[in-house]
Amino acid sequence: MFEKISEIIAKQLRAGADEITEETNIMEDLGADSLDVVEILMAIEENFGVSVSDDEIPNLKTVRDLVEYVESNM
Repeated sequence: MFEKISEIIAKQLRAGADEITEETNIMEDLGADSLDVVEILMAIEENFGVSVSDDEIPNLKTVRDLVEYVESNM
């Protein structure tokens, strides 16, 4: 799960997958803006068949947050 999500993030942000760990903060560490985050979430929804509510977005700061959210909502 982590590998697939980190690939999505790396592709969206044109970052090296080796830069991404579970502790990586998507906005602070990778320089993503709010549009990047929305596009990452859309790709995750499409790839994993989960839906991320607008209320949850502020809680999804790190890669681990995304992994745990997807795993608990599949």
